[in-house]
Amino acid sequence: MISLKAVLPIDSNSAVPALVLASASPRRLALLAQIGVTPDLIEAPDINEASRVGELPRPYAQRMAREKALLIARKHPHSLVLAADTVVAMGRRILPKAEAQSDVQACLDLLSGRSHRVYTAICVCGPVDDGGLVSEKIVETRLKFKSLSYEDKQTYLNTGEGIGKAGGYAIQGLAGIFVLSLNGSYSAVVGLPLPETYHCLRAQGYKPQIMCSS
Repeated sequence: MISLKAVLPIDSNSAVPALVLASASPRRLALLAQIGVTPDLIEAPDINEASRVGELPRPYAQRMAREKALLIARKHPHSLVLAADTVVAMGRRILPKAEAQSDVQACLDLLSGRSHRVYTAICVCGPVDDGGLVSEKIVETRLKFKSLSYEDKQTYLNTGEGIGKAGGYAIQGLAGIFVLSLNGSYSAVVGLPLPETYHCLRAQGYKPQIMCSS
């Protein structure tokens, strides 16, 4: 755990959101709702998400989550900021976030009949007023896809749900039928490991609504 005090300027803000979610992902928002967390503000960071030469999947996910959180924390130094990053990996190879159907096709071809790993990192930046502590967690989940037929791939491609997804698939959608085994956190594969996220938020003093008495 590190402190933001040395790196973030203290700046007054008349309307301070208690929690800022540094992600525009509707899946992460829905997952937070499951544990009674409703962000006061959603602000997606605009950062370069290209991996560095030789960068491995696990440290890449950690770096991305940290950079996203710190960028938004600089804009809202008196708020709690939560960021996350999900990376699908085949060995040392980082699969792309699919931007086109050709990317989805390439990912499905690679994942078919094989095991892979999903790394989801979270980073929570505490308000500078309270010490500006930064807490981080990363969760690794191992999955195996069944062998995908031509029909499987074409049906999935036709849904379009793989576009914009890490590794070209969304486990909470039709791709769920491709998964033969999952060892780890399902919510992390969707986009946010719930136990770790809850723990980090509580450690920073945030109380989810579901845990508060009426």
